[in-house]
Amino acid sequence: MQEGWWRLFRRDALAGQSFANADEIEQAMQAGTTQLNNRAKPWIWERPPKRRRHLRRLFCYRL
Repeated sequence: MQEGWWRLFRRDALAGQSFANADEIEQAMQAGTTQLNNRAKPWIWERPPKRRRHLRRLFCYRL
């Protein structure tokens, strides 16, 4: 799970920015962590169950 989190964190907090000092890096890390925490969802390890299909009526015409 560490690699997945780090990929999201780099994309949100660090991508496309240049930093002049350590304080700016710290500020970007805090902002990125806050954004990730605001939209966090529980991790599901398995595939969700398939939705049941609504069976439509089937009309067959025989000649």
